[in-house]
Amino acid sequence: MGREAAGVVSAASAVMTERAGTGSASAALPEVLAEVPVAVLLIDRVAGAVTYANSAAVEMAGNVRLPVDIDTWGASVGLTGLGGQALARTSSPLSLVAEGQPVTGEAVRMTPDRVARGDGAPGERLLWVTGFPMSRTDGEEQLSLVVFLEVEGGGPDRADDQLQALRERAVVATDIAFTISDPRQEDDPLVWVNPSFTRITGYEYGEVVGRNCRFLQGPATDPRTVAEIRDALTAGRPVTTTLLNHRKDGTAFWNQLAISPVFDGEGRLVSFVGVQTDVTERVRVEREREAAFAAEQAARHEAELARAAAERARSEAELARADAERIQGRLALMAEATSTLIATLDLSDVLDRLARLCVPLLADWVFISLVDDSGAVRETASRHRDGREQELHLLATEYAPHLPPDSPTRRSTTTARPVLAQLSDADLDALLPTEATRRAVRTLGTGSLLAVPMVARRRTRGAILLARADGERPFGQEDVDLAEDLARRAALAMDNVRLYQQEHTVAVTLQRSLLPELPDIPGIESAAHYVSASTAADVGGDFYDLLHLPDGSIGLVIGDVVGHDVVAAAAMGHLRGLIRACAWEAPDPDPGAVLARVDRLVQGLRVAAMATLVYARALPPAEDGGPWQLHVASAGHPPVLLRAPDGGVRVLDEVTGLLVGVDGGAVRPSTTLELPPGTTLLAYTDGLIERPGTDLDEGIAELVGRLAAARAGAGPRELCAAAVAGSIDGRDDVALLAVRFC
Repeated sequence: MGREAAGVVSAASAVMTERAGTGSASAALPEVLAEVPVAVLLIDRVAGAVTYANSAAVEMAGNVRLPVDIDTWGASVGLTGLGGQALARTSSPLSLVAEGQPVTGEAVRMTPDRVARGDGAPGERLLWVTGFPMSRTDGEEQLSLVVFLEVEGGGPDRADDQLQALRERAVVATDIAFTISDPRQEDDPLVWVNPSFTRITGYEYGEVVGRNCRFLQGPATDPRTVAEIRDALTAGRPVTTTLLNHRKDGTAFWNQLAISPVFDGEGRLVSFVGVQTDVTERVRVEREREAAFAAEQAARHEAELARAAAERARSEAELARADAERIQGRLALMAEATSTLIATLDLSDVLDRLARLCVPLLADWVFISLVDDSGAVRETASRHRDGREQELHLLATEYAPHLPPDSPTRRSTTTARPVLAQLSDADLDALLPTEATRRAVRTLGTGSLLAVPMVARRRTRGAILLARADGERPFGQEDVDLAEDLARRAALAMDNVRLYQQEHTVAVTLQRSLLPELPDIPGIESAAHYVSASTAADVGGDFYDLLHLPDGSIGLVIGDVVGHDVVAAAAMGHLRGLIRACAWEAPDPDPGAVLARVDRLVQGLRVAAMATLVYARALPPAEDGGPWQLHVASAGHPPVLLRAPDGGVRVLDEVTGLLVGVDGGAVRPSTTLELPPGTTLLAYTDGLIERPGTDLDEGIAELVGRLAAARAGAGPRELCAAAVAGSIDGRDDVALLAVRFC
């Protein structure tokens, strides 16, 4: 069967030998080997009987009471020789093991009538039998270990290979660390460890073989335990103990270690087999149990006064535990409130989430009122644990708009302090304006009321009115503290929504002022598209413009200022004003000259750091049906595209020039083209064609493909939609201008 496989089986036998000194063999076997994926027998050689079978062996034999004669056990299992003869009539491996002889490997069969099980899976199984004496011939107990390994398929000639593969699977599957050392070599070095040893200790196979296993010890390892192990190994006797070991990374763990000597057939010591298990958690639990037991024993010997003190301490501990649970619940509620309330930027949604947090955890119903700077209620939210929406709606429409000064909500918002109240029928008559509202409040119940203000940034935003229907659970100070904390968080969330909405309004206003609506110009159709990359405001540094110039020509501008925020948008506004002025009253209307003048003004006035621009000037045809004259110049901007009436797309990559803001004296040549009626010019910024991991040429090619795939006769708006379809990733601003020349 091979030296390594024999060593593993010897490891299992050594573990059992170590336990076999006391009690029955069944009790002596470790629990970790009782469920190993192979069948294991323990044979008393004096009685010639099987005294222990693990789970796999019991499944083979069925309901056979132990101890039982070895031949009887083999017959109940249905074991035969390879030729079909009963094992009792042969020198069977079981008989050899029972006589104290080692069996390094012999094949046997399980006959079909024994293999047929309840699942209807008949057949014949080939088993490989290995056995070893577990003790000296002169020992108190004459025990032997037998292991049955199933070989899947093949005959006896293939059993070695099948057995080796099965053994390796069984050992690897075992969650126990096996080691084998050789005491015949100097310092008793390790000669084999299984993969579980590597997993537990972190040391690889090559790092441990050839070394004594004391490298697992550390400064905190108990010297007395080490001495106990050393004495046992010197005497050649088994030892089981638990000691503190260290992994390769330095972390400590409690190691339950069982070391057993293995002797050959002549009684000579040939190896030590160790079985190691990480029992850190068990040691911790046992120590806690020991400490608890010691405390209990001490308490039993104390006087009556001490027992009374212990009882008081126990009661205090329970109270402390209850307090801790309440605090933990409060912290959980606050954490949930924070994450829930900040997850939306819609005020109505915030109020609804706040109401769901309050009911039913804090109250039977809640009524939330938001007030403006004058104190008037401008918005409400409510919730009832049983869904009494009609009564709450009545309070929102008839009571909330006219809160009386003595109402808990108004007192809380006025003083910015919590208000606890229990209202009588007379109080309700005085506070509520109509019989319908009084009837609604009585239906809801007012056994105990708590109003807490919502204060954020030194301003009272409203109040939360919590109500418990019956008076048996009045609000206490702990409820007040919790409600105040929740109200502060809610007020801050609502104020953040207010600030966001204000900023968003400013951003939208700025965007609308900087990105004008395209004018209606005779002879052309136009459309534009804009998306900002800024998460703070819907504006950025990209812009477009369409001008009907005094000489009847049409100016088209697309530009990109460095940046993606409000600062870039402000610079863009300045730059857009400059190019408008330069194009409107240009001494030289040539686009290259206009860009040069803009560049000088940008650098002279320090309007923007750098920007890319395309300026095109289109001249209407001299006669009906004639071509348009297009003059184009670029300042480092992506090339514009021309879509012909037949759908073909041309990239004007020959139009190039230096960015604005780099060299005020740079000359940018203009390109002149004739455009047949129906041609559409599409200018864009780089946010439309930039993709992570790709270059601009690939992005331009994709854009050309999308435009070419648009239907014949598609107008500017449809082409804009095709250009941005599935292409914007939000990393950069996108501006897009499409103009069709009719």
